[in-house]
Formats: sequence, C-alpha cells, structure tokens
Amino acid sequence: MSTKRDYYEILGVKKSATLDEIKKTYRELALRFHPDRVPHEQKKEAEEKFKEISEAYAVLSDSQKRALYDQYGHSGIDQKYAYEDIFKGADFGSVFEGLGDFGLGGGIFEEIFSDLGFDIFGARGGGGRVSGGRTRKGRDLQIAVAITLEEAATGTQKSINVPRYEVCSSCSGSGAKPGTKKITCPQCRGSGRTVVSSGFFQLAQTCSRCHGEGSIIQTPCPVCQGQGRTKVTHKIQVKIPAGVDTDSQLRIRGEGEAGTLGKGDLYVTIEVRPHPVFQRHHNDILTEINISLAKAILGGEVEVPTLDGKVEMRVPAGTQSGSIFRLKAKGIPDLHGNGIGYELVKVNVEIPRKLSSEQRRIIEDYARLLGETIDKESFGDKIKRTFK
Repeated sequence: MSTKRDYYEILGVKKSATLDEIKKTYRELALRFHPDRVPHEQKKEAEEKFKEISEAYAVLSDSQKRALYDQYGHSGIDQKYAYEDIFKGADFGSVFEGLGDFGLGGGIFEEIFSDLGFDIFGARGGGGRVSGGRTRKGRDLQIAVAITLEEAATGTQKSINVPRYEVCSSCSGSGAKPGTKKITCPQCRGSGRTVVSSGFFQLAQTCSRCHGEGSIIQTPCPVCQGQGRTKVTHKIQVKIPAGVDTDSQLRIRGEGEAGTLGKGDLYVTIEVRPHPVFQRHHNDILTEINISLAKAILGGEVEVPTLDGKVEMRVPAGTQSGSIFRLKAKGIPDLHGNGIGYELVKVNVEIPRKLSSEQRRIIEDYARLLGETIDKESFGDKIKRTFK
C-alpha cells in the first residue's frame, strides 16, 4: 500500500474542487514554501513540502491524471507514469500569471522565482534555462516638472537635470581596471549558478561569489570601484506638449539609468501650478469678471482676460448676476488633438454701496415706474422712532 499522502489533502482542497480552485491553492502554497523564501534552517523541510505540493498539483491539474488518480489512487499513477513523467504537461505557468514577466521561456519555477536568484529545472522539459551573467535593462527614473497654466495651453520645452547612473567611461562598464580583464569564476566555473540535486529536480541558485555574472574582477576600476557605473547629473531637454495637466506623465525612452542590457526610461510627471485668475476644468477654464449695474441693464462691451491677452466680450441687456458666457477656443487644447476647450466667463453684477443724491433720485424714479414703494426713511431714523 502506498505511504503517500492524499493529493487533495496535500493541497487542502475538496475532491470536487475546480481547476481554478486548485490553481489558486497551489499558487499560495508554492509561494509560501519556496525554499528560497524561508529561513535557512527551514530550507530542507520547505524543499520536501515544495516537492510534495508540486507533485499533487501536477496530477490534479491534468484531467487524465486526475481521473486515473480518482479511480485507482497512487497505484494507478505509479503504474502508468514514471516519477518524472508526472510533471509532463502540467500547466504550471498559468498558475503564476500576474507575478510579472521574468523573460524566461519554460518551467514553473523559472517563471516564479528567477528574480529571487533561484531556479529549478527538470519539472517541464528543462527549457528556458538562464545562463550566468544574465543581462538586465537599467532602472527607470521618475522626475516631476512644474509648469504654468499658460505653458500647459501652448506647450513648452524644459531643461531638467537628471541624476542617474551611467556606464563608467574609464572601464566601459566592465568594472575592471583598464588593461586588465575579468576571470572565470572558480566557484561556478562561469555558469553563474551552483546546482544541487534534490530528488526529481535540481535546485540552481545564483552563484554567491560572482552574483550570477560567471566572472569576477581581480583588479577593480579605480573610477567606479568595480561597479561598471558612475553617478552623474545629465541635463536634457524635455518637450512638453500642449494640453498636459497635473499628473500627466511623459515617457522618454533611454533616459533612465544604464544597465548591462541597455538604459531604462525616464518618466516626467507634470504639475500645473495654480493660476491667480483661471480655474481649469478638464479642457475648459473658468474666470470671473465684475460689471456695473448699468452695463448689466443696458448691455455692452466688457474687457475679459484670456490666456493669450485681453479681449472684448459683449454682454446683452438684462444680464443677470451669475450668468456664464462661453468664449470659443480660448481654453486648453486637447492633449490628443480633439479641439480646444472654452473659456467660461462668470459675470458678477456690482451693486453700488453709496449713491449721490442725483443717482438716488434716478433710481427712485425708476422704482416708481415699476410700481414699487420707496422707503425714504433711513435705518437710523427707524431706530430713533422705535425707541421714542
């Protein structure tokens, strides 16, 4: 009788579990028990557990193997498949979708843990192994640039300083002193990894001496101290298109930090400063103006500020305070070329606080024409009358 534990029990799922449920559970367990993610004293135990859950998943995720296992148990699997064949055809890769693209072609363990410096081969055909000295793209950088609303409307060009690492000009990025060369790492013999057999698969960890490069530097470059890169401040010109807004982001390829595979990218985040006159609403801008009572009643031309100077705007007779008028194409251009927004002008009617005797007489006459009662008694006179 087989001494192996039940596969469903190993994964902690019911026999009726769907494939998605099995994948989800295996993903959680694999990340939990991966030998490179546990303390050193727990590695051996984790390797055994990792091997056990992977074998269970390889069977239960395959419809034919699962059916055979459900009918005959471990004996049915053992009779039909060699130990290493259990893993053939298992869809390990899809279990870990969303963990990021590690740039590897095959095998569950390569896909999950390559960036941790830990590879496992033999689980799925052995393809896609990573050799020593794995190349990498340089790190992306991000920098913020503040501009005015006028600059956001017209587009602008800014000169910015970008502190970043670049390839050392002295050693051309090799890290070795000019005139000397790297030598093959004696610990991994140039492979960039050390391999330890463990049952049905091999555990391959990044070489601790050369850190996966496959070679070591005997005489470091005195300029970069063997790093192959030096930190410099580089001034670049950034063209900012019309229509950007706060939090708009521009990607400038190849202006990030240098890596062994190439440079990363620079991301420029835009901040549009608040404006003393205008408020922005998407591609429209809003401003307010004050007009006299006479202008509101009779109508006429008023001067209105815009982003490119003052213009004359006509208000019709009988304009009410709070009315909003639109000036076409006086707003912000659409970033994607879909026209220009409006300038929205809110009109506030100013009510005079003091009137001359002549002005008051004219207003009173106007009120009488409207049939309104005129109260000529002042507020002070009302107070005196009340307390007599």
